[in-house]
Amino acid sequence: MIKIDINKKLHGASGDMNLSVSLSVKDNEFVALSGKSGSGKTTLLRILAGLEESDGVIEVDGEVWQNSKRSLSPQKRRIGFVFQDYALFPNMSVLENLLYVVKDRNLAERLLEITELRELRNRLPNTLSGGQKQRVSLCRAMMNRPKLLLMDEPLSALDSEMRMKLQREIKVLHEEFGTTTIMVSHDASEIYRLASRVVVLDVGKVINDGTPKDVLLKTSGSQKFSFEGELLDIVKVDVIYIAIISIAQQLVEVVVSSEESKQLIIGQKVSVSTKAFTPIINQ
Repeated sequence: MIKIDINKKLHGASGDMNLSVSLSVKDNEFVALSGKSGSGKTTLLRILAGLEESDGVIEVDGEVWQNSKRSLSPQKRRIGFVFQDYALFPNMSVLENLLYVVKDRNLAERLLEITELRELRNRLPNTLSGGQKQRVSLCRAMMNRPKLLLMDEPLSALDSEMRMKLQREIKVLHEEFGTTTIMVSHDASEIYRLASRVVVLDVGKVINDGTPKDVLLKTSGSQKFSFEGELLDIVKVDVIYIAIISIAQQLVEVVVSSEESKQLIIGQKVSVSTKAFTPIINQ
């Protein structure tokens, strides 16, 4: 069990704010941290890792990592941290990067097998693709069998196909090692596939906490679908107006009335919902 009750003053995108988080995380739980940029997600990870100071208490399995009298160094916290930028040693091979953490060849080979990197064990990082580097980074984070694995948008720089592949491998690692995991992510599909719980931060405060389905499913009432996107343009075609909206990686067209077209502002975030229609799924 991890108990978190911390406070830290931050300067966010909207000005000064107080990061104030009180959470309990169960053993082997996979928690996704979500929320707007600047809400304090990455700072919370860094506080848990001991990379930033804060007021309050952090306790892991009865061991105090932080309180008013002490703060364990990152080296003593038994964490694994997966960064966005890989942070690999360029002059070491894949295997050497893993063994630098702990001289456990059997564990290293097992991790490389799960992530399909065994054939690349002797390669240097600069000869690997982005996805391969991130898999090495993930393996290295698992080498000390951490009590807590922290991941800060680890797959954000990868294409969708590689993201899905690594999501599967992260899930396998989580199930095999049972490591308590906290991951920052803005990707709803990624959160749904991996996390058992979602904690949403806004301006340094927890505003939602629940299962991915409860937190991420946006429909209400008789709505069947609801998506958020950015309004890119409004085009008049004959006597109708068409709003062009970017949703995820696609552009969609929505017919709007003349009155609605006057109220909408290009660049604003909008919600697109529908009620009575039967969706068709094509492969």
